[in-house]
Amino acid sequence: MIEGGVNAAYEAVITLPLRGPSGQAREIEAVIDTGYDGFLTLPPALVAELGLPFQGDGRAGLANGREETFDVYGVTVLWDDQPRYIDADVVGLEPLAGMMLLDGHSLYVEIAAGGRVLIQAME
Repeated sequence: MIEGGVNAAYEAVITLPLRGPSGQAREIEAVIDTGYDGFLTLPPALVAELGLPFQGDGRAGLANGREETFDVYGVTVLWDDQPRYIDADVVGLEPLAGMMLLDGHSLYVEIAAGGRVLIQAME
């Protein structure tokens, strides 16, 4: 089970331990974004700090109809006590945890500042 909380801005936030290819480690706070269908977004500075390997280009259609291209890097995340190698989209300055990361899990959020966030594998 993964636990987090709801911050003062009413964002559901979890802490994720990340690891780069040479063993560099860093914990981040990621906002759960149910409108994002990828795994994880990371800011460029964190990608450089961890020395993550480039995987390729990604594309996303925005709400305004424009299409954006972004870089995709590989990162290991400790997810539900297991290391998991995933693609991270380099977009924005705030890490977002998307629906592909949550796949196969249930999400419970108490919608109140200071509320609980629980993510549990489905049985």
